[in-house]
Amino acid sequence: MIKDHPIFLESIRFIKSNLIENNLSYLENKVLERLVHTSGDFNIQKLLVFSEGACEKAVKSLKAGAPILTDTDMAAAAIKSMAKNTSRNKVVSAKKWFNDKDLLGLTKTAYGIEKGWIELSAKNLGTKSPIIVIGSSPTALVNLLKILDNSKQIPSLIIGMPVGFIGVRQSKKKLLNTNYPRILVNSTRGGAAMAAAAVNALLRETI
Repeated sequence: MIKDHPIFLESIRFIKSNLIENNLSYLENKVLERLVHTSGDFNIQKLLVFSEGACEKAVKSLKAGAPILTDTDMAAAAIKSMAKNTSRNKVVSAKKWFNDKDLLGLTKTAYGIEKGWIELSAKNLGTKSPIIVIGSSPTALVNLLKILDNSKQIPSLIIGMPVGFIGVRQSKKKLLNTNYPRILVNSTRGGAAMAAAAVNALLRETI
């Protein structure tokens, strides 16, 4: 059971009252509220992009037990508590697969996401296909999309929120040009906290 602090509840009420009127679904608005709360920035509303039905698909997958694969330990740590108190999904960081001797020319995080996807997707099929959370590494996002081109399975959801200036916009553009279930924040904005907040908003809806 989740017991929210009164200050958090007051913050969400304030955010709701100051959002621009929109045509987002119930779940999309829940994600938006959490991202504005996490970032302290109402401009996120103009940058947030959902593929159709992505949130609904993700909640269904979370309820089915889909694992959550993150690009950083920070994002994993921010999700684990919510997962424990909701649908108890397994949360694992790409760091689990880091191997300095076998990176195949990739960054450690890109390699870890690739190996993590291959292992977790083989064990979790259909509705339980992994949810991938990218809040830091654009190279991990680009490499994920590359390997998905030859994969028989797709993630239940891709959170595309790498942050920074080198390769970030390009990686998000690649994600936008796919048909995968996705949530992303356009521009150079993003980060582990925001990516985790998007997942946590969906996890809250599993109870």
